[in-house]
Amino acid sequence: MTAFQDWLAAAAARRRDLGLVRSTPVIDPADPAGPMLDLAGNDYLGLRTHPTVVAGAVAAATAYGGGAGASRLVTGTLPIHADLETALCALTGAPAGLVFSTGYAANLAAVTALTDADTLVISDAHIHASLVDAARLSRASVAVARHNDVAHVAALLAARAQPRAMVLVESVYSVLGDAAPLAELLEVCGAHGAVLLVDEAHGIGVTGDQGQGSAAALRISADPQVVLTLTLSKSLASQGGAVLGSPEVRDHLVNTARPFIYDTGLAPAAAGAALAALGVLREHPELAAAVRHNSALLADACGVDAPAGAVLSVAMPGPHEALAAVATAAQHGIRIGCFRPPSTPDGTSRLRLTAHADHHPHDDLAGACLLLKELTRG
Repeated sequence: MTAFQDWLAAAAARRRDLGLVRSTPVIDPADPAGPMLDLAGNDYLGLRTHPTVVAGAVAAATAYGGGAGASRLVTGTLPIHADLETALCALTGAPAGLVFSTGYAANLAAVTALTDADTLVISDAHIHASLVDAARLSRASVAVARHNDVAHVAALLAARAQPRAMVLVESVYSVLGDAAPLAELLEVCGAHGAVLLVDEAHGIGVTGDQGQGSAAALRISADPQVVLTLTLSKSLASQGGAVLGSPEVRDHLVNTARPFIYDTGLAPAAAGAALAALGVLREHPELAAAVRHNSALLADACGVDAPAGAVLSVAMPGPHEALAAVATAAQHGIRIGCFRPPSTPDGTSRLRLTAHADHHPHDDLAGACLLLKELTRG
């Protein structure tokens, strides 16, 4: 074996010893064993197979083809991209938007293009890996703030030597499911001339009375010091991402963001599906309240605080125990997830549960809640 192969084998052995082996299981909806109750996926509003959303994807693919065909600066900007950007702004109240091929790319673009060597980036300790990578790839200096600690953010901003600063947070955090104190953070950012970047991946479709997201619910989404990022792959049941902000921010990204300039435009089918999902949400804003109600039921069963959005997690003694709980749930026809280091911000292994708006509290969730109580409190 070569040195490279030896290194791969040693890394695999370490993962096995620590219970951290990951795989890519194929989920077949036509499995003869029958469908499972999904409490692991991120289809928060239950729209991924909604007829209107599927029809939106089909119509877009029929009209524009299987892909955008090029970078959006060449021939890859299609009318449906503009329609989607307009609809996202209408939902959130943001002045302008730009869609990307993934949410990951949207976060990379926003941070790397809107900062430079004269910027201090302050990232909450629990931000998503895409924002962590973006901060690392930027030319900015980076400081990590204690999770949801506004005073720590203020102290870091006050002590900076750089003329500009950007604070990175999630509106709803993807593991613990807790909310960022956005109003307080924006006040601190305003006092220190900093930009507040809010990742609404887990807020869009879930928080706010219309599913408009946390920033819009607080009426801060149009603030010129606020930049929003989001994914189309969760509540909007598709794939892709977006950055929302002032027209000047959009113009700057179009001209400088490498994940936009050098990437093929968002696939038409994905844009069509997301646009259709926005239409369903507009007609049925009660979906946002339904998913929050279901997440509260799951949290109560697990003995944890109700989350701010659709996501909650339960700490387990270790990775082996977490995997065993996942296997037991699967035997009972319930799919749950687990996060293990390094995916967890606090270094603990956790069961991760996601609520869906289309799950009936009694017919779908009553039995699941009883099993979850056994798995998490036994």
